[in-house]
Amino acid sequence: MRILYYDWDEFNGEDCRDAMRRLGHEVETIKVDLSGFDLTREIEQKFKTYFDRKDEAGKRYFDLVYSFDYYPNISEVCQKYGMPYVSWVFDCPHHTLDSHTINNPVNHVFVFDKLLYARLKAKGAETVGYSPLGVNAERLSAFCRKLDDETGGRMVYQHDVCFLGSLYDNEFNFYDQVKYLPPELKEYMDLVIQAQERIYGHDLFTDEKAVTDAHIKRLREYIKFEDTGKYEIDYDNVMRDILRKKVTVNERRNILVRMGQHFDTVIYTNPDAKPIEGVNNLGIADYTNKMPLVFHRSKINLNITLRCITSGVSLRVMDVLAAGGFLVTTASPEIEEYFTDGVDLAIAHTPEELFRKTAYYLEHEDERKQIALNGQKKVYEKFAYTKLLPEILRSGFDV
Repeated sequence: MRILYYDWDEFNGEDCRDAMRRLGHEVETIKVDLSGFDLTREIEQKFKTYFDRKDEAGKRYFDLVYSFDYYPNISEVCQKYGMPYVSWVFDCPHHTLDSHTINNPVNHVFVFDKLLYARLKAKGAETVGYSPLGVNAERLSAFCRKLDDETGGRMVYQHDVCFLGSLYDNEFNFYDQVKYLPPELKEYMDLVIQAQERIYGHDLFTDEKAVTDAHIKRLREYIKFEDTGKYEIDYDNVMRDILRKKVTVNERRNILVRMGQHFDTVIYTNPDAKPIEGVNNLGIADYTNKMPLVFHRSKINLNITLRCITSGVSLRVMDVLAAGGFLVTTASPEIEEYFTDGVDLAIAHTPEELFRKTAYYLEHEDERKQIALNGQKKVYEKFAYTKLLPEILRSGFDV
């Protein structure tokens, strides 16, 4: 298969292309600025140059276009020229999925969250499928073997407790930027946010007993969104995602504050993140080299799932396990579907359980090491790109 790969400098792009080539596919990259809302002549001409290429038999050279995340402009140009478009979405939220272009027949779009998949299907998005996210098992297994060779098979730890990820305490924390909500509405939403912090695996913002459509409608009277007209965005869900992100801001900070009070705790995040007392911010760790080293050499890696992911397994979970790291994670339906608590990783259903399991596994090294090995083996066997990509790419021929 010949794949035209849209490269937007995503951190996992080379891993995916490597897996495609291992599977025997020919991969060529295309780069073009897709930051605007409209399919411009420049974008169309850039893609058309590739679409017009012929093989020795005079047939169209490329079999499909591929991208991580969904780009309506790519869908439009592929629809115009009859080129299959395969997209695998790892960002969440990803509001371009609400574009009317989602139902272009050339599309084959995969999302990693089953509740998101169900919502899109209920809206009539027939071109959407489901797939969990993947890792480059070949690269990471070689990386871990090299580390083991360097230490003679001994585990060398750099950190006791580590969290790698965003704290979202910046311009993306939209909820705290709103200064004009009526006091009674603000007080109620703050109470729901506090309650959600203590509940894992159940989304209060789609629970009518907690947040009704009337609550969302009233919030939207005070929080306005720019409507470009390009997408048929579900602004009620955008509002819910703002609230979910605020929960994430609170719980990541509150959990890390407690960890810093009791354990040697570090974070790898933006250097300008607001300081957390007792927690050392070591800055950004690049995806390919530093990140797997951090995961491998931390006794406890924390996953505090972004609440916009209501069901799926975040890429951080896969990345930690694939690097041979031990993981303590907040619960979600699909984490509990694919992995076994105490066998592949440790799953917590409350902040207190997260703290208790962190303390326990810090003191039980043999258990921790065995669970890390089990988790790594499962990810390599079930979630390697070379295991998942064949079905995803094959979908591009079902047009």
